[in-house]
Amino acid sequence: MAEQRAGRTLTAGLVGYGMAGRQFHAQLLRRAGCRVTDVVTTDPARRAEAGADWPGVTVHPDLAALLGSSRPDVLVVASPTGRHVEHALAGLDAGIPVVVDKPLALDREGAAAVVRRAEATGTPLTVFHNRRWDAEQLTLARVLAEGRLGDVHRFERRWERWRPVPKNRWRENAVGEGGGLLLDLGPHLVDAAMQLFGPVSGVRAELRALTTPAEDDVFLALDHASGTVSHLWAASLAGAPGPRTRVLGSAGAFLVPGHEDTPGPFDVLAPGEGMAGWLVRGTESVPVPTAAGEPADFYRDVARWVLDDGAVPVDPRDAVAVAAVLDAARRSAASGAREVPDDVRPPTAAG
Repeated sequence: MAEQRAGRTLTAGLVGYGMAGRQFHAQLLRRAGCRVTDVVTTDPARRAEAGADWPGVTVHPDLAALLGSSRPDVLVVASPTGRHVEHALAGLDAGIPVVVDKPLALDREGAAAVVRRAEATGTPLTVFHNRRWDAEQLTLARVLAEGRLGDVHRFERRWERWRPVPKNRWRENAVGEGGGLLLDLGPHLVDAAMQLFGPVSGVRAELRALTTPAEDDVFLALDHASGTVSHLWAASLAGAPGPRTRVLGSAGAFLVPGHEDTPGPFDVLAPGEGMAGWLVRGTESVPVPTAAGEPADFYRDVARWVLDDGAVPVDPRDAVAVAAVLDAARRSAASGAREVPDDVRPPTAAG
């Protein structure tokens, strides 16, 4: 049954119906009880998919056609990264609340411009930093709030895959237009670290293109003002993907051994049904129950935000801070030195 907000179901217009639009946004919108009424795509196969997935949907050849003939409750920008700013600004100027897939823009300058336009027009804006609603992130946030790790000195998260033959998509090939793992997975990794441990005061980075034109091997070391250091990896040529999450503190460690979408050698340490990870102290390992919540809660929060005047799911200024860290990572990879981000705003809590 569709979940109702203010007596009706949230309607959404999707700009783009590729992997991001169809496999992520559309599925989460459906699970949250929302309805896709409009889709923007020129691809014949995707037009057919949208019609089959959402009977009665209107498919538009471009965003201007959608904005000229329809007014969904929210506009979801799931187009290629290089067009996020263009499409977000058009939605904001039309006065329709906008959700932009991560990253908000190619760099901090573009992200800040979108936020300024939202403020100038008074149009609601949020960003799809959906991994805040992942089980491991929710559970780790609870473990930290309970003080079970003591003083945390290191946070590690890996998004590694074994993909020796790369896919031939814009994500792998669009150098300078949003392709590559720094802007694909980097926003998730950096936002997670900043949400948990606060502003970043320095960045050291290694970026390499091993199998694709855009970078497919990324390592970031973030110095948080709180004293915690985050080590973050994203890689497509990792034959032995490492532990997904490892957090080290004065009272113990939190470990998430496996990967949700890539088999690896640490899968044998899976904690079992209803458990999100391990609390580890040397040879002592205790499974940690999964915190309540799921990824579709992002769009449940969007429905409350749009229809019930609820809290913004993700403050868009958080996305500007994340973009500043990614900009600093590019500078660090080029210079070989530690770089300071232009924005040290701490991302706000999810929910």
